[in-house]
Amino acid sequence: MDLKLNTKHALVCGSTQGIGKATAFALAAEGVRVTLLARNEEKLKQIVKDLPQQRAHDYIVADFQNPNDLKQKVNTYISKNNGFHILINNTGGPPSGTILDASLDQFENAFTQHLKCNHILAQALIPYMKTQCFGRIINVISTSVKEPIPGLGVSNTIRNAVGNWSKTLSFEVGAHGITVNNVLPGFTETERLNEIIKVKAKKTNTSIEDMTAVMKTHTPAHRFAKPQETANAITFLASEAASYINGVNLPVDGGRTKSL
Repeated sequence: MDLKLNTKHALVCGSTQGIGKATAFALAAEGVRVTLLARNEEKLKQIVKDLPQQRAHDYIVADFQNPNDLKQKVNTYISKNNGFHILINNTGGPPSGTILDASLDQFENAFTQHLKCNHILAQALIPYMKTQCFGRIINVISTSVKEPIPGLGVSNTIRNAVGNWSKTLSFEVGAHGITVNNVLPGFTETERLNEIIKVKAKKTNTSIEDMTAVMKTHTPAHRFAKPQETANAITFLASEAASYINGVNLPVDGGRTKSL
């Protein structure tokens, strides 16, 4: 399938590890010009060098804990370059913990990093997308928007806020050739999953190896996803081929989610 991406420019957030990094590589392999966004400049420099070099890739150093700085840096970048056709909103999930034990600061921090920063980036990028009659905004969130995950109280709450923000935005920009979709990763081999396994193992007085084996049985495939498998779904949604898919939550979870 020709995804027709070799003239597009993507901003990929959280792109120094996990699903974000895998997505940067998947898009670059399709000929997309990729601009990475993360807070670790040394890692960003290395990944730019490692990406498939069909196009001239770039990076922006910014931290989602500082939304005003993020806004300034992205707007400055756009003022010096053409805008972006594709936005991949992706950042690390809030810490594990029950919702009853969560502090107000935890909710505020998660809301800032996940919803406020997504909104800042959408507002910055959509004007150019409108001029191109093409835009793809893809938010990497969680299957918790369909079924809350025990022990992830803050994450369950904030991810649903992002899901409804995304759906609302999809109504407003669809007439301009812009789609807004959410990808919901299941258990994926990332640092985030490693942290969740450690917390669960400690809470149940179980070894990390045993907890890993138990969690694999929750998925019909009896394995965790590779980040590249989620990146493949994101790349398809970013393409011309997905032009009539808008406002959806797409689980990439091996069938673990029990709801339709």
